[in-house]
Amino acid sequence: MGQGNGFQKKGRRPPSGTRRMAVCLAGALFLVLAGFGLWLWAYAITPLPMRAGAELHVLIPPKTSLSRIQAILVENGVIPPGRSFYYLARISRLSQRLQAGEYRFTSGQTPYQILSIIATGSTVRWSVTIPEGANIYQFADILAKGGWGEREIFLGLVRDPEILARYGVRGASLEGYLFPDTYQLLRGQNPREIVIMMVERGRQVRQELGDLRENVLGLSPHEVLTLASIVEKETAAPEERPLIAGVFVNRLQQRMRLQTDPTVIYGLVDFDGNLTRKDLTTPTPYNTYLINGLPPGPIANPGRAAIEAVLHPASESYLYFVSKNDGTHYFSRDLAEHNRAVFRYQKGGSKR
Repeated sequence: MGQGNGFQKKGRRPPSGTRRMAVCLAGALFLVLAGFGLWLWAYAITPLPMRAGAELHVLIPPKTSLSRIQAILVENGVIPPGRSFYYLARISRLSQRLQAGEYRFTSGQTPYQILSIIATGSTVRWSVTIPEGANIYQFADILAKGGWGEREIFLGLVRDPEILARYGVRGASLEGYLFPDTYQLLRGQNPREIVIMMVERGRQVRQELGDLRENVLGLSPHEVLTLASIVEKETAAPEERPLIAGVFVNRLQQRMRLQTDPTVIYGLVDFDGNLTRKDLTTPTPYNTYLINGLPPGPIANPGRAAIEAVLHPASESYLYFVSKNDGTHYFSRDLAEHNRAVFRYQKGGSKR
């Protein structure tokens, strides 16, 4: 009779209770995760109706957490309440890229589209126009009215010694250096950034125009801007700017006083809109009826055309001009002709 080799053949053992439980749990977990994933995917691609209509503007402040961003969107009716948006942001990893700013959302956008807009920083930009000839006070009023910051903040920044030194401004403020243009601004944008943006734009334009020292009078760049600001305030007619500049250049060359009302007005405190004879005889650094030469600095922020007019004034020998009350002026070469024009157009009005 044969004998065995002492070893018993091992057969496949059936899964133990623990193993079966693990398999069941793994299967259940897979089903839960798969279900969660399908639910989240369905949420992510489902268009949302806006609570307040077709378009909503929402401002997300800097350093806002994901939870707070979700709350802001819910409060503004962009997304419905719940944690779905939070989970979507976390799982998609877009939560690490969310940016502050003002956003525009429209009805029919999906949660993923809304999330992507914030993650890519597709903020709303607003057009803000600083008109040619606006002074620093008007500049501050425009920005304050538009909600970009308090008026006094901007007036403080345009007198900031650090900014003045950075750009080599000789005056006490950035008057004349804030280039009048249309800017695209963001809600919540730092007021200092806005001021610097406008100064940089002015520097860019001056560079495009060449060396401001290359002018008929050998004026410094600061003086060019000063004279350009006077030209800007004296006429809104583009074709007249070189003629107005020519009058002032001729007067400076002949050592005549400029006698221009806008400079007087700039030097007055609380000007009420009515320039009087008393105002014309009130001493200020800007009263060009009393001082010789240019005032100490610009009286407004001139545009490109006004600066070009100072760099390339008309070669006419005009020394005077008077308003024709239609937006244009009559130019004269001598005082007798000017007096006749004043009588004709102003009936004895002030002379220049």
